Amino acid sequence: MTQPITLVSHALCPYVQRVAIALAEKGVAHERRVVDLADKPHWFLEISPLGRTPVLKVGDAALFESAAILEYLEETQPTPLHPADPVERARHRAWIGFGSECLNDIAGFYSAADTGALERKAAALRARFERIEGHLGAGPWFAGARFSLVDAVFAPVFRYFDTFDRIGDFGAFAGLARVPAWRAALAARPSVQAAVGPDYNDRLFAFLGRRGGALSRMMTAGVSA
Repeated sequence: MTQPITLVSHALCPYVQRVAIALAEKGVAHERRVVDLADKPHWFLEISPLGRTPVLKVGDAALFESAAILEYLEETQPTPLHPADPVERARHRAWIGFGSECLNDIAGFYSAADTGALERKAAALRARFERIEGHLGAGPWFAGARFSLVDAVFAPVFRYFDTFDRIGDFGAFAGLARVPAWRAALAARPSVQAAVGPDYNDRLFAFLGRRGGALSRMMTAGVSA
């Protein structure tokens, strides 16, 4: 008998999105349960030792940390998203780590206290995307014609820029060709679109406005970069 699966989520969490995309790509039936991380319920803290999303409940078991959850899904569910070749699989895992570092830079960007820090973080993101550009082929996905977990990881990275673009042009993709094309292909993927709620962009915009840093002040002033 198949155990019921529940993805415990937060509306804005990019790490939840990567798991939601993988579940959709694999066709895994599941439920989603959203928690408020500003007011964490006791039951959530009992199953999430770090107090973070995502958590994947599989029957009575609870798995935390998105990388571990993705590997569990690869080991137990159909439609593999990792390459079969061990060397390529290891390379993909490394790029998944690179994607997590991009998310750290994004958090630093929207939390930057002043314009100088904001510009430095934007430049750091541009440098990361330039590095990825050199590793992309003809597309449309990271590894060519086959959608992989690297794609599932970078889709939430690029989704942030749909909202950042409403605020200003920060030059993160300036002069690049393959990364913007990859970004566009991911945005059109049904599993990527379904990974967030219909109010995601408005929620993210409101969240950024409450941060109180340089980006928030740009939003309040209506000034473009």
